Amino acid sequence: MTTVSDAEVKTSPLESSNPAPFASWKNGQPPEGYFQGPLDPVGKKFYEDNGYFVLDRAFSEKEVDALVADTTRLCRNIDGGIQGILPADPALADEEVLRRILCIHFPHKLSEVMSQALHHPAVVQALTTVIGPNVKCMQSMLFVKAAGKPGQAWHQDEDFIPTRDRSLLGAWIALDDATVENGCLWIIPGSHKPGILWKMEWHGDRRFDCALSSQNFPYTEKDEHPVEVKKGSIVFFNGYTLHRSLPNGAKAGFRRSLVNHYMNANSLLPWRYQEKTSMALTDYRDIIMVAGEDPYAERGYENLASAYIRESGNGGCVNWSTKEPLVYKE
Repeated sequence: MTTVSDAEVKTSPLESSNPAPFASWKNGQPPEGYFQGPLDPVGKKFYEDNGYFVLDRAFSEKEVDALVADTTRLCRNIDGGIQGILPADPALADEEVLRRILCIHFPHKLSEVMSQALHHPAVVQALTTVIGPNVKCMQSMLFVKAAGKPGQAWHQDEDFIPTRDRSLLGAWIALDDATVENGCLWIIPGSHKPGILWKMEWHGDRRFDCALSSQNFPYTEKDEHPVEVKKGSIVFFNGYTLHRSLPNGAKAGFRRSLVNHYMNANSLLPWRYQEKTSMALTDYRDIIMVAGEDPYAERGYENLASAYIRESGNGGCVNWSTKEPLVYKE
């Protein structure tokens, strides 16, 4: 594995003629923590110290194009499989269709292309290096985030998807160049180390969607780092790592990303409480194995989740006026 050197990476004519303004990159070079090729002990050590790492352009341009095309198909919701939004008028242009939606949860349930992305070789190699040989996936999210759409406030993914062994890992796949301007991820390196889930409260900030926000953590603005990446890159981050995204402030366009969540298959997943089962033995079984063996395979598998739309807040959240805590479904 090597760190990224733009001089060694060929870019497409589109990238060469219209480069994205990566404000946090110096002399065209990304900050520390960006890698190419199979993740090795150097990359694993960076992850252990910082709670995240980036695989630069791990998805090919052809693979990204396929995901982008299926994003548009899903957003049209022609077959009505996505809860919370009506099928799009066929007369609507693709851009108008995409602008209707901030995020679709569980797109892999309706898209073979996105289901295949769960098993991408670069993703699986990184997961098995960081987590271990047995890895399962329980969730996917497709962010469309048109210009003007809100971001998501500070949070830790373990707030929403609890793993008993703290092995939760997000894989954030950029389908467009993600910059400070269009609402890239921001991360607080090392914030996973305390192993504390900070209190979550309603933020009342229209820059962000309807999800709650982590509060009272011991970090300041100087600890925040933007993670600007080129399309096809993957940002991996620990379930305890504090992260957020700001609104898409670009004049036009989208900041699309596919985010998949994984964990050690050796651990039970108490994501949804099951009656007549102790919390210690609760195990969410709507999962997909992406590497190794499932020690709990005899429990079988279920189809519990279905695709739905995340509330963006553009149309108003009940909390904007009441400021009461929002009951949010991940």
